Amino acid sequence: MDVVVVGAGLAGLSCASRLVAAGLDVVVLEGRDRVGGRVEGGHTADGVPVELGGQWIGPTQHRVRALAAELGLELFPTHVHGDALYDLRGRLKRTRDGANPPLGAAGLVDVATAVAALHRLARQVDPARPWEARHAARTDDRTFADWLGRRPTPVGRLFWQLFSRAVFSAEPGDLSLLHVLFYVRSAGSVEQLMDTGGGAQQDRVVGGSVLLAERLAERLGDRVRLGHVVEHVDVGDGGTGQVDGHVTVRCQDGLEVTADRAVLTLPPTLAGRLSYDPPLPAPRDQLTQRVPMGAVLKLHVVYDRPFWRDAGLSGTALSDGELVQVVFDNSPPDASFGVLLAFVEGADAVCWGPRPAAERHAAVVARLVELFGPEAARPREVVERDWTAEPLSRGCYGGYLPPGVWTSYGKHLRAPVGPLHWAGAELATVWAGYMEGAVRSGEQVAGEVVVALRR
Repeated sequence: MDVVVVGAGLAGLSCASRLVAAGLDVVVLEGRDRVGGRVEGGHTADGVPVELGGQWIGPTQHRVRALAAELGLELFPTHVHGDALYDLRGRLKRTRDGANPPLGAAGLVDVATAVAALHRLARQVDPARPWEARHAARTDDRTFADWLGRRPTPVGRLFWQLFSRAVFSAEPGDLSLLHVLFYVRSAGSVEQLMDTGGGAQQDRVVGGSVLLAERLAERLGDRVRLGHVVEHVDVGDGGTGQVDGHVTVRCQDGLEVTADRAVLTLPPTLAGRLSYDPPLPAPRDQLTQRVPMGAVLKLHVVYDRPFWRDAGLSGTALSDGELVQVVFDNSPPDASFGVLLAFVEGADAVCWGPRPAAERHAAVVARLVELFGPEAARPREVVERDWTAEPLSRGCYGGYLPPGVWTSYGKHLRAPVGPLHWAGAELATVWAGYMEGAVRSGEQVAGEVVVALRR
């Protein structure tokens, strides 16, 4: 082949589509028995797909929106009409649609001041080269917890703790401050990351976001090979990257593919688990050991109807309580039944993931009862995906960089190693970590591969 692509997520499929359009012979190897990667369907309630992985598309995520239109897919807005619930510091309150969260006057001023400060710092970061930012070493040495610890109000600090879990599925002490600034800059603003209407959680795909991957795969036809888990990468010519070099990818079942170039779209930590001959250069190998995945469990609690709407509630909830911090109304567009989507993130995912599913589901339902009332005690079913236990992802939403990694190893994140190229949501410079970032990264790397082969 001209190119072998490892991984049939949105990055791999977008990359392969561009390469095929350029006239190259391409094969895509995927270890799962499905396409989509961290975008997953396959489960239904009343015949309606339940999205177990990435699902939302924001208004500024232009490339994935264009792709949905190109593939004939329709979008519909996330349900936000009604009051939102806030369970903070032991007090449950509801606020009008679009109103400020109940943080108190001092808390709101604290959060607004902090958002402005983050934006000022983020503007100094080039998402393509965060390690070159002004004061990069200083901000990369600090954790996000160090920064939020300087906030003057307890409720202001609480807001940023919830932000860390909701956006990164990690604790503030896990994250480099520079990585947070990179994320904010790649998305455009804190509001773009957090908001539903006008933000990253605004729209959903009718029929499920997995249709993006499935329809891309349909176009590629038998170029996509499922059920082949890659375990070894052999680079011809010692990784010099000469035009006459080649790369051979070997799967656990014995399948081998030899190509002029390979594009690996696995998250960095999983790419580091493959064996390479010759071994990867030390800086790239060290990098893969330093980009852990976030920890998140995604639970759809299904009801006969969206009963919370009768009470004037939107289904959105934010809580600092144990187990469930973020809840959305994830009902189908016709509201033929109701779905409350509960996320278990960060330290809570690490704690609750190993427990029996029945115990975990009961605890989540109990939290929903505390938030939405006694009708929440009678779900029809609970559909769950524990992404920390998914063997070909090992976490979600994506990989994050702890302190010191951007400035020490960041320049190796996207750099090819001979005929090996890297793509994926973690490598995007616009909307890193999101479906938009995955599509953009795959398409950008496809362009780089075409240029390299023609050269």
